[in-house]
Amino acid sequence: MATISKNTLGLIYTGIITVGFLTAGILDVLDYFIVKVLLFTGFAFFGIYMLMIILKNTENKNHSK
Repeated sequence: MATISKNTLGLIYTGIITVGFLTAGILDVLDYFIVKVLLFTGFAFFGIYMLMIILKNTENKNHSK
């Protein structure tokens, strides 16, 4: 089984969120509260995930010295 890199996961997740916002905007359902909650929660999780990756990479670089 092939492993997926962190960059690939980030790109896939960003694509899903972007398509979600685009679809919700086109279908004019972005005004519904539940749609806003789902999309912005997904965006927040993506931000937290990317922050964790950045912090982990920083730790690894500091320990390698």
